[in-house]
Amino acid sequence: MSTQPTANAGLAEPEIRAGVGAFLADRLKGPVEPDTDLFATGLVSSLFALELVVHLEQAYGIAVDGPDLRLDNFRTVDAMTALVLRLSGSTDG
Repeated sequence: MSTQPTANAGLAEPEIRAGVGAFLADRLKGPVEPDTDLFATGLVSSLFALELVVHLEQAYGIAVDGPDLRLDNFRTVDAMTALVLRLSGSTDG
C-alpha cells in the first residue's frame, strides 16, 4: 500500500493535485489535465467515482459523505483537490 498522508498534516494544494493526478494517470494509463472533465470526456464512469471517493478518504484521511458525495466534486483533479483541502480543514489554496 502507498504512503498515505494523515488528516490535517499540512496538506498543500500542489501536493494534493499531484497525488490525485498521479492516481488517475496510473488508473487511466495516461496523464490527465487538472481541469479536464473526467465524466464529460468519458474517461471515468460513475462507478469509478466510488473508487475516487475511497482513494481520497484513504490517501488524505478525510471523510466524504452527505452533500459532498456529488459528481461535481469528482469531475476534475482541481475539484477533488478543492474538496480535500476543504474537508481536511487546510487553509492552503
